[in-house]
Amino acid sequence: PAALILWGLSWIYVTFGALAEIAAVFHGLKAAVLAIVVAAVWRIGKKALNVPWKWAVAAGAFLGIFVGKWPFPAIVAGAAVVGWMVGRGRSELGESKFESEVRNAAGQRTELPSWVRAGRVVAVGGLLWWAPVIAAGLWQGWDGVLVREGIFFSKAAMVTFGGAYAVLPYVGQQAVENYGWLTAPQMLDGLGLAETTPGPLIMVLQFVGFLGGWNQPGGLPPLVAATLGAAMTTWVTFVPCFLWIFLGAPYVERLRENRRIAGALAAVTAAVVGVVLNLAVWFGWHVVRPTGWTGGWSAGTDWFAVAVGCGAFVAMQRWKVSVVTVVLASGVLGVVWAWVG
Repeated sequence: PAALILWGLSWIYVTFGALAEIAAVFHGLKAAVLAIVVAAVWRIGKKALNVPWKWAVAAGAFLGIFVGKWPFPAIVAGAAVVGWMVGRGRSELGESKFESEVRNAAGQRTELPSWVRAGRVVAVGGLLWWAPVIAAGLWQGWDGVLVREGIFFSKAAMVTFGGAYAVLPYVGQQAVENYGWLTAPQMLDGLGLAETTPGPLIMVLQFVGFLGGWNQPGGLPPLVAATLGAAMTTWVTFVPCFLWIFLGAPYVERLRENRRIAGALAAVTAAVVGVVLNLAVWFGWHVVRPTGWTGGWSAGTDWFAVAVGCGAFVAMQRWKVSVVTVVLASGVLGVVWAWVG
């Protein structure tokens, strides 16, 4: 359902996005999404950063991606190595009592699936995963936008630790600066659209694929190319998830009793906090200061976005207002603000 809804919203965006009323809605949506991202940093950080070494990993991840412009896959790999080295004892992992009891009880089942089953899962999953990409290459050529989207979002699917908030800076950087599928403001709008759908936020990648096909149709009608790009993106984003589940689920209990693997995963979670914080800073700068440094601090600041963003954050944190309600209300406020203006 979310894929179909987002396809419709994406079509409305590219067709009517230049209208003043639609632009006003997105003005409010961006402020709401800023509050949602900040709330995500707060929520994930409270759970993940419970010992000093995890704070250090989160800070290093933030500085690495914000200052050093390190790619997200490299940050994930580096954090995993640090966690693997730290994961020698339970106290160093910062486990709760419940987590320790779960780990002690894990691994009691001795029977595991055979390697033949694993080979079948990999073969079937790999065929389903790459068949559309190969078909697109044979049809459009290996430099076509569908093939490039299939390969890129397959790589993104491999590093979606922490969900959409964590992988968005990586996707945004590559899709905007490297491939030219969309612009940075369009990326912000896509995140706002994705927040209005009932599905997972990772659906924002479908919006990127839609815009990629629309802006680079390669001889096809723009809507056809955009629809195929959206379908390709969604397919290669989700099929690997099923592959990992069918392949790895029988071994989860065994993995949980391995302290080094637990340490690696804990470190990756801590790194995600720093990466999402980077997204909040990047997103906040583009929302609050849409003109950059132009116009001076007071004149160049979007005070409407500041007010709506702060109000949305308080509503979610203090009164537990749902995300959908906050997004819809912010869109309405954007229209009202445009009328008043």
